Amino acid sequence: MRRTLGDGREVFVKSGPVSPLFTSEAAGLRWLGPIAVPVISADERHIAVEWVEPEPPTAAAAERFGRDLAATHARGAPAFGAGWPGFIGPLPMDNTPASDWPAFYASQRVLPFVRQAGLDPAPFERALRRAHDVPAEPPARIHGDLWNGNVLWSGGRGVLIDAAAHGGHRETDLAMLALFGAPHLDRILAAYQEVSPLADGWRDRVPLHQLHPLAVHVVLFGGGYRESLISAVTRLL
Repeated sequence: MRRTLGDGREVFVKSGPVSPLFTSEAAGLRWLGPIAVPVISADERHIAVEWVEPEPPTAAAAERFGRDLAATHARGAPAFGAGWPGFIGPLPMDNTPASDWPAFYASQRVLPFVRQAGLDPAPFERALRRAHDVPAEPPARIHGDLWNGNVLWSGGRGVLIDAAAHGGHRETDLAMLALFGAPHLDRILAAYQEVSPLADGWRDRVPLHQLHPLAVHVVLFGGGYRESLISAVTRLL
């Protein structure tokens, strides 16, 4: 909901029943820094962020966003996970800090949602062995729910909203950005790689990184997302 404060500032406010979701989102947005929408206030009933006036995305804005995202990832994290409760949309995530990304990704990101979706975890456990083949990198400062709807285009740049931020693998953000499409995605990726080149074979690892968001979408929405999730895991077996 758009509101005007007493000092004339325009803000966007989300509110609801008492939940740590709002303070979790606020912590993540603040942690992401300048690439994210500024938080005005938050408690367990609401979050208010600065109003962002949208504009059509341009190729130049996409390139700037790619560079900004690379710089944000490079700021790093103390561990995989975070020091606040995790949420993706309304669903809780386990943010307990961990030092091993393959184990973190399997046990704290993919498998909990596979089980919530009522799916047999066995093929996912086999597919997740591929996580050990992902080049090891220090924890990156990732958005964690980076689909196109969580990028607002304004002022010639991309601004992040609705964060599920945590220390993760940077390829995860890029894989989710590709999952549902993004304007000028090729420009985003090219600019990102100019700043922070990705390890060889990263495109082949996209289905692995998409297991988590697809499993989340099956839990939330069911339907056709189940087929997409099964297709992704099958490609990894």
